[in-house]
Amino acid sequence: MSKRQLAMVMDLNKCIGCQTCTVACKTQWTNRNGRDYMYWNNVETYPGHGYPKNWQESGGGFDAAGDLQPGKIPNIESDYGVPWEYNYDEMADGKILTPHQEPTWGPNWDEDVGAGNFPNDNYFFYIPRICNHCTNPGCLSACPRDAIFKREQDGVVLVDLDRCQGYRYCIAGCPYKKIYFNPKLSKSEKCILCFPRVERGLPPACSQQCVGRIRFVGFLDDKESQVHKLVNEYKVAIGLRPDYGTTPNIYYVPPVFSPNKFDENGAPIVESSRIPDAELEKLFGKEAYHQAKKTILAEHKKRKETGESELMDLLIAFQHQDMFRLDTNYYHDVAKAEGKKALAPVDNRYSKGKFTKFTTHYKVGH
Repeated sequence: MSKRQLAMVMDLNKCIGCQTCTVACKTQWTNRNGRDYMYWNNVETYPGHGYPKNWQESGGGFDAAGDLQPGKIPNIESDYGVPWEYNYDEMADGKILTPHQEPTWGPNWDEDVGAGNFPNDNYFFYIPRICNHCTNPGCLSACPRDAIFKREQDGVVLVDLDRCQGYRYCIAGCPYKKIYFNPKLSKSEKCILCFPRVERGLPPACSQQCVGRIRFVGFLDDKESQVHKLVNEYKVAIGLRPDYGTTPNIYYVPPVFSPNKFDENGAPIVESSRIPDAELEKLFGKEAYHQAKKTILAEHKKRKETGESELMDLLIAFQHQDMFRLDTNYYHDVAKAEGKKALAPVDNRYSKGKFTKFTTHYKVGH
């Protein structure tokens, strides 16, 4: 067990699907060295097949008895889609923009498609996905090399690249399919929750750049953090697919505000909601979802009637910097106790990987 658990909460009522978080992660971590098809962060349209294709039906995770379940290793060509380029250099000569190869699948392939009958009750919403840094990671349990570990200091799940031999059991074991195989290195790689940034007091790149202010980052045991309040006090932030048995530490405030449905005459149906409860029950668990929905709607009504609601103030996030409580002093004190330089990476098993070098020019406050 880790001493503390770093966690993130995403408010799906505010996500606009702009993919700024995806670009921030892509440019910082996955734009090189066999990572072209990797999206450690991506924003999916739900309902949809997701990325990789049909990840929710690809197995992994644990059953009710706690036994690891068999899982599928997605195919790079058919389930992720081979990345393609366009003939930009020929457009100056009047050529039509065309891909260099025929695309078959890719991230956001079914973006904004959704479900339902337009215009009466069609619907979709956006759901950003990163590694859940689970308390009981399926990837860790599946790895025969002990190459995957949770940091004692903050519960971040990492891959020891020196130990990893590229067997890919971790990919089969992860029910979220958020660990990737690097074909150039024959190693598995995944979201590292931007721990080199967090140790310096900076939020993860996806959170820092989020224009919708949907992402809160902090420690679950920090009672002053928004993360603690949303997860443990108000209980409106829920882990994705709790039935997988991994106890994820990336939480979501479910989308409970949606437009009304229209009747056959085109008039709105009062108090109707386009997003079916059954879809959200599947994603977040029936009991937890309905409790969160009840609390959010009650606090929303209270705010409208009285002008007061701590929960609504938290979710609105008036001050961007208040969304992140990263406790830089904690990392400083841990490093000092271990005889390391202040703010140096706490766990060197990742940074010492032969293929992984970290350099940062970031400073706290910049």
